[in-house]
Amino acid sequence: MRIQRSKGTRDLSPQDMASFRLIESAFSNCCLKWGYQEVRTPTLEYLHLFTATGTLTPSMLAKVYSFLDWDGWSGERVVLRPDGTIPISRLYIDSMAERKLAKLFYVANVFMFEATGKKTRERWQCGAELIGAKPPLADIELVMLALEVLRELKIEGIELRLSHAGLIKALLARLELSAEEQIGMFDRILDGDLKALEKLKLKRPELEKTIDSLLELKGKPSGFSQELKELFAEDLPECKPYIDNCTRIAEFLEAMGCNYQIDIASGRGFEYYTGVIFQIFKGEEKIGGGGRYDALIPLMGGKDVPASGFALYLERLMALIKPEELAKPQSPRILIRAEAARAREGFDIAKRLHKAGYRAECYLGAQKDADFDWTVDIKSQSPKFILTNQAKKQRVAAESADELLALLEG
Repeated sequence: MRIQRSKGTRDLSPQDMASFRLIESAFSNCCLKWGYQEVRTPTLEYLHLFTATGTLTPSMLAKVYSFLDWDGWSGERVVLRPDGTIPISRLYIDSMAERKLAKLFYVANVFMFEATGKKTRERWQCGAELIGAKPPLADIELVMLALEVLRELKIEGIELRLSHAGLIKALLARLELSAEEQIGMFDRILDGDLKALEKLKLKRPELEKTIDSLLELKGKPSGFSQELKELFAEDLPECKPYIDNCTRIAEFLEAMGCNYQIDIASGRGFEYYTGVIFQIFKGEEKIGGGGRYDALIPLMGGKDVPASGFALYLERLMALIKPEELAKPQSPRILIRAEAARAREGFDIAKRLHKAGYRAECYLGAQKDADFDWTVDIKSQSPKFILTNQAKKQRVAAESADELLALLEG
């Protein structure tokens, strides 16, 4: 019987991994330049980390992989992490709470069940979290960082979509719904259910104009700031702080030459957002997103600290990059062939070549000369070393390892 891989998973070939590492390297380098430090959290986390504080929407919680982790006669239900931000927040509370500012980044896999098995259940993402910094500068920095990574990867035609969780929540608060109903409606909006916004008009007819205008703001790339102020100033004055926050961020991004659009339901899937939400698209494909989550760390038992973050979806980026345009020149590749009596010397030569910066490997019976820049044949009689340039088919002889290295350098 042929053994198949699990549904909803994929193997990464050597070519895939080359693209994976190029993206990972570009992301890490950009984060380090902005002062972020790399962290890594466990693949397994306790389920209550994602349920106790209402951090994920019900539709997301229904798709997590969870099981009972037995410990003697008692057990704790654990999950394969479905999200990267919540574990980072736990890490911050556990061991970094004394920091006034924590700038952290990670590359990790997250897991989400998908019934058909046609979509990936294990997904890789590159994420950055900025804990301890208030809006709007922190949010702007994260957007700039994300866009810088995409520029490094030479991905063009990017569309940035902005929303604000505060506006949505303030609107819901005026509908005289119960707390449970507000959460349910917010979840539906974040899950992309625009019909939920339409139904709001039936609850409060006097807000119909405001809701319609809010929906019509979608897709307007500029000038929305004044429209928002006029829209909410009379009907929803409590929205002013959120409007001012969104306005400052949008105006700053516009001044920096960043194109953006407004999409009120662009916070899909994450209940913990409290402020500006942004998503990044390439055509119809969402390749990243993030936002502000000031209430998350306090809800998880930490101190009252502002926070925001984003993630780029690594596997979707792999389909967009051109590795040949991103790869840096590599050192020559060398194949070492040694007669049986001199096999040990072949490995010694490989070590010296590695130390000198070359890619070198010993012949194992299957490699082809054409796949290498140089070949080195080690003989028992003089000349002891034959160095061959495979492109030019030129051969030179050397009597010692030092002479061989000198010829390569030359």
